[in-house]
Amino acid sequence: MPLFPAPPHAEPIARNPVALSRRTVIASAIAGAGAAAGLAAQTGTAQAAVKAASPPGDVVGKITVGYQGWFACSGDGAPINGWWHWSQNWGQSPSPSNTAIVSWPDVRDYTHTYRTAYPALGNGQPAALFSSYDQQTVDTHFSWMQQFGIDTAALQRFNPNGGEGATRDDMAVKVRGSAEKYGRKFYVMYDATAWTNMQPEMKADWLAKMQALTASPAYARQNGKPVVGIWGFGFNEPNKTWSAAVCLDVVNWFKAQGCYVMGGVPTHWRRGIEDSRPGYMAVYEALDMLSPWMVGRIGDIAGADNFYANVNTPDQEYCDAHGIDYQPCVLPGDLQSGHRAHGDFMWRQFYNMCRIGVQGIYISMFDEYNEGNQIAKTAETTAQVPAGSGIRALDEDGTACSADYYLRLTGDGGRMLKGELALTPTRPTPPVTGGGGPNPPTGDLALSRAASASSQTQNYGPGNAVDGNGNSYWESANNAFPQWIQIDLGSALPVRRFVLSLPPNPAWGARTQTLSVLGSTNGTSFTTLSAPAGRVFDPASGNTVTVTLASATTARYVRVQITANTGWPAGQLSGLSVYAT
Repeated sequence: MPLFPAPPHAEPIARNPVALSRRTVIASAIAGAGAAAGLAAQTGTAQAAVKAASPPGDVVGKITVGYQGWFACSGDGAPINGWWHWSQNWGQSPSPSNTAIVSWPDVRDYTHTYRTAYPALGNGQPAALFSSYDQQTVDTHFSWMQQFGIDTAALQRFNPNGGEGATRDDMAVKVRGSAEKYGRKFYVMYDATAWTNMQPEMKADWLAKMQALTASPAYARQNGKPVVGIWGFGFNEPNKTWSAAVCLDVVNWFKAQGCYVMGGVPTHWRRGIEDSRPGYMAVYEALDMLSPWMVGRIGDIAGADNFYANVNTPDQEYCDAHGIDYQPCVLPGDLQSGHRAHGDFMWRQFYNMCRIGVQGIYISMFDEYNEGNQIAKTAETTAQVPAGSGIRALDEDGTACSADYYLRLTGDGGRMLKGELALTPTRPTPPVTGGGGPNPPTGDLALSRAASASSQTQNYGPGNAVDGNGNSYWESANNAFPQWIQIDLGSALPVRRFVLSLPPNPAWGARTQTLSVLGSTNGTSFTTLSAPAGRVFDPASGNTVTVTLASATTARYVRVQITANTGWPAGQLSGLSVYAT
């Protein structure tokens, strides 16, 4: 896309000599379809329950990323035959004086890269870039989406009738293949920017080419209908001059084709001011889903909070009243402009949107290295960017961040959207795996991994035990032992030591939980790694219990089974850490 200027409560426990504040975290704001907004004790505000216009599908209740897929390199075989979107002059190699990007990708996961005219990286390696035209690149991107729980990709499709058309056609096929391979969803999102003869040509392109993609099992559907996105209607800009009547005709035409139509609309669509032309409300209300654009609108937490109060909240109320699904943008921030605050800026937006009760979230964008708003893997330090280029790496504010940091952060935002992670204003994802968060353990194999459980109470889901935040926790159904919580480490790994914890708050009085640790390589057949025993959790020792095996064993799935708890009639853990040594 182009850049434009539950309240806490205390419940005494009879078997505990100390009155225990049982839980102090906020109820999750949304579960799947965004059924309810949480009560935020920290803010003193309460949101009424909101009902989504649509049930959960491939965009409602999901995280969608905008996917450009528009980078090509000389020699990659793409019909466009040039450095597409890497440089200003596509016929010449990217260099400091011929560049179209402001962020540098981490290219270590790509099997094939292309050397540029930039100086060598700070570590002395050649400055090379990837090509989106390589299937391995697209596969890599969709494997990241799978790894970090990103549900759906909106493939950007600009006017395909010029010299870029053949390459864009090929990219659509490559995206379909990768989405199928990695179990992700995708849909076509038309960007109408500068598309002069848009009205008939967009319809013709759908019928002749893009409609065929809907036969793929990976093509996104909502309410049983294939999803189509249209970005750009109603913007008050000289390259988007179509009348409201023309825009409405196109929206209604796609709906008549049986499509669910998502619209990327101006930030101030509801009021018809600033970036929105007046008189387009009929267009906006005809859309099944509204996604107001936010790039260039905010750059810090104060701005995000201002929009939450004065734009996003009334937007959601309007959409609720008119049966429209609301999917606001969440931005990682322009890295080159120093907006990111090592994840705090992005997490504040996730928190704000989830406490409103939105129907979905649109990440702007996955691979937007041109504007510095990408979540895809990015250079971590100056050692990984061209020397003397002035391009900022992820540690630009002095905080070390791993290349996958914003992918991991997006994954956690998705979990909070779905109610798998309790609503929290505190960023749970540490900038570097195994460190940098609120006292996360170093080398923890379970950190941010997929978690499941036999049951949960309210929104105290199993993901809280692996989010690196000692104050959030999992709690099972009450009065229903035995119960278990399980972590998928992602692959079979040697495991030796397990650290279990409860919130360190002294209000969590001492208790004994009778538990065992089990392991499995396939998730079906489990063996006992540590036999059932009473484990004492005492705030005097940090409410932490360590279980160490006599020798390392191999497991992909680690399960803690709890059969009794002297402090509360349920299984409870705020941390489940797994170590190889």
